[in-house]
Amino acid sequence: MGDRFFPYEIIDKKKRGIELSPEEIKYFLNGFLTKEIPDYQMSALLMCCFIRGMSQSETAALTDLMTFSGHVLDFNDESVIDKHSLGGIGDKASFILAPIATAAGVKVPMMAGRSLGFTGGTVDKIESIPGFRTDISLEKFQNHVKQFGLALIGQTEQIAPADKQLYALRDVTATIDSIPLITASIMSKKLAEGAAGIVMDVKVGSGAFMKTKKEARLVAKSLLQTAKRFNRKMTALITDMNQPLGFAVGNTLEIIESIETLKGRGPKDLQKLSVELAGHMIHLAGKASTPAKGITKAKEVLKNGKALEVFRKLIINQDGNEKVIGDYSLMKLASQKIDILSKEAGYVKSFKNEHVGHLLNDLGGGRKMKKNEIDHGVGFYFHKKIGDKVKKDEALLTVYFNKGQESIVESIKNQFINDIIKISKTKTDAPDLIYEILT
Repeated sequence: MGDRFFPYEIIDKKKRGIELSPEEIKYFLNGFLTKEIPDYQMSALLMCCFIRGMSQSETAALTDLMTFSGHVLDFNDESVIDKHSLGGIGDKASFILAPIATAAGVKVPMMAGRSLGFTGGTVDKIESIPGFRTDISLEKFQNHVKQFGLALIGQTEQIAPADKQLYALRDVTATIDSIPLITASIMSKKLAEGAAGIVMDVKVGSGAFMKTKKEARLVAKSLLQTAKRFNRKMTALITDMNQPLGFAVGNTLEIIESIETLKGRGPKDLQKLSVELAGHMIHLAGKASTPAKGITKAKEVLKNGKALEVFRKLIINQDGNEKVIGDYSLMKLASQKIDILSKEAGYVKSFKNEHVGHLLNDLGGGRKMKKNEIDHGVGFYFHKKIGDKVKKDEALLTVYFNKGQESIVESIKNQFINDIIKISKTKTDAPDLIYEILT
């Protein structure tokens, strides 16, 4: 590693809030990747960055290094546009907006992750479809995007490998929600996958990593600055995550709801957000002169069934059983279900939305540790949203579970009716779905 820098001195410097040079950041990251700098020293530096923050120059240097730590794709095509969500409860919009955008002429390279913390993983959800492969080669991924307009791949060691190692440490050191580290993590992967433009869905609320609009706006602006520096087109939408998106939470349940939405029968909030995000993708790709015209195109291909056919083609291309589109019983669904009833009449006031994600993990629908296997069939189907009227003993949600989980379900039931879903005597207005759009 050379004798110019010393890990202790760099950690101490950052601890005191002094800006690190690009050379110091490069030395430290390369040393970590070659295992010459141990995990505990990188963890210390990450915590210093979390507490002290990082300058725009430091964030830029880290993003550069992480982007070029592996293979960098170049489609050389202005119509290649990706979308990224900062994660949320029941967020399955990717399965709807990507086929919509592709049906309107956009090429979409979807590189997705697995469940993390209280948020579900796109890869885990799509793998509810029997046979669907997310482990295709990078070469096949590129070819599918070029030939068919859409491909979905799991995170690979070839793209931004530095991010994967750093993220593992951030996950266990409580440094996930650092805006500079979020920026470097997201943008290194998106820049390396070769998209000419990106639409960002920055979630805010009780079921998001960003709890306030101020935090969400800071993240969005940081991402936009980085996109501009790399000459990438970007639009960022700040959207609500104070209640589940749609009605379904859980892998198979969310795929079913996604297909229903592509058939024109989905929840209004999920359809609206998916169409809006797809419309901005269509605009960034140059397939519509304004976002409004992009949204109009998105609505057209959803209504005429072209988006559903793109999703069918995606399943076929990646070895999945496309018959699931007409027969949901081909996917694994838990053998038992029970309704959780409201103990009082009134109106749904609020959700402790992050807790919904944790309860899904308790059922096995998410991971508490990386080694955990996912149970695709368990989950929740909500019958009420914020502002909805509810009668006493009316079903608030249905829990899907397996035999042997009865004691877990009883605990879940008590938490939902006593703590997670709040009922008020007076009507609460439903939150706005989209708070702000930044370009």
